Amino acid sequence: MEYIYSALVLHSAGKEITEDGIVNILKAAGVEPDTARVKALIAALDGVDIDEAMKTAAFAPVAAAPAVTAEGGAEKKEEKKEEAKEEEVSEEDAAAGLGALFG
Repeated sequence: MEYIYSALVLHSAGKEITEDGIVNILKAAGVEPDTARVKALIAALDGVDIDEAMKTAAFAPVAAAPAVTAEGGAEKKEEKKEEAKEEEVSEEDAAAGLGALFG
């Protein structure tokens, strides 16, 4: 992530995203940069409109989340709690299962 963050720092500062720029930011942060990862990042960002990518990425998770009404959400929570209670296994049952594994 620190490699991507360094590219975003350069972008937000209005600087060109270069290998040297990323390496300098990483070193300033106390990270020993991996040359191969820096080159891979530069290659991956070639031709990418970072502003557009940030706009679409910022709204994609929100748009994908299902809308839940107050009533529907409460019912689902109760159902999940009931399912969780059914799945609980007593310690004795778990120990018996482990005993079967080890003879």
